[in-house]
Amino acid sequence: MNKKKILIIVAAIAAIIAISAISIRSYFFAKYKGEAVRVEIPEFSDEAAVDSIIKSTLPGSFGAKVAYIWKALDGDPGRSHGSYLVKPGDEAVRIAKRIVDTRQTPIRFTFNNLRRFEDLAGRAGRMFEFDSIAFCKAADTILGAQGFSPANYSAAVLPDTYEFYWTSPADIIVEKLAFYRKKFWNDERLNKAQKLGLTPEQVHILASIVEEESNKSDERPVIARLYLNRLNKKMFLQADPTVKFALGDFAARRVTHQMTMSDSPYNTYKNHGLPPGPIRIAEAKTLDAVLDAPENNYLYMCAKPDFSGYHNFTNDYRRHTINAVLYHRALNERGIK
Repeated sequence: MNKKKILIIVAAIAAIIAISAISIRSYFFAKYKGEAVRVEIPEFSDEAAVDSIIKSTLPGSFGAKVAYIWKALDGDPGRSHGSYLVKPGDEAVRIAKRIVDTRQTPIRFTFNNLRRFEDLAGRAGRMFEFDSIAFCKAADTILGAQGFSPANYSAAVLPDTYEFYWTSPADIIVEKLAFYRKKFWNDERLNKAQKLGLTPEQVHILASIVEEESNKSDERPVIARLYLNRLNKKMFLQADPTVKFALGDFAARRVTHQMTMSDSPYNTYKNHGLPPGPIRIAEAKTLDAVLDAPENNYLYMCAKPDFSGYHNFTNDYRRHTINAVLYHRALNERGIK
């Protein structure tokens, strides 16, 4: 074989190797171009299940590439259990390697504006591997042992953003939520509650009513003191949100006399004192609004007829009656029933 032929063969081999290298690189280092998505691999998944989940979650040939690389890296289905966030630009080999190494992406568990503890359980059940029933059972065990009744489970947690893994057990999450709530109740806040004649759980209950009454944070301390005044005078709270909660009619714009006659322990038109539990999961800043409520002599409040979301306050029942007439007239003019 002459020298020229040898050079041609060598060049051809080099070209094949180069093409193969480029092909392998384009395969392993292909970049994800879809929207951010989580690859969630349940416990006890076998190899076929993991392969199917990767391919169905990551569209087109990209999912097939990740699944192939996962197998090529000796992916163990048992160790791949978890949730892995895939973002645009992530390379196939890096995604597969994270799954092989069980390097899960934490979940930011944020909750606010929830009324019932069951709503929190439902949200947790949609975000984690366990279901809402498991969350409620964990609450029964953990919160029950801490002295909370089911009606007061909403007083055992604080709305915020927490980080967990998709595979975190329900009891771990409930324990952590309860821990941060306990941390909130430092000696200073406990002393403030005691001076008001309230337990921490009662502060949560009152704060839940205050939150339902107004979404104006600057008005909440005023409302809190108004209700503290009524409690101190042994008056019925007559808080409309408690009636709505009792009836499950949260969209009602008017609370009628018939509604206030509902036979429920949450109806503060018929029952003295605070209801048996919170009517929403109150935020930390609203708890502080109750604890730090400035002094006033208000006993009555009514929404302003300009629908600004603010209220008119007074300690005079006649003035309150006039305010109520003006507000109901505004409702009638707008056709709100």
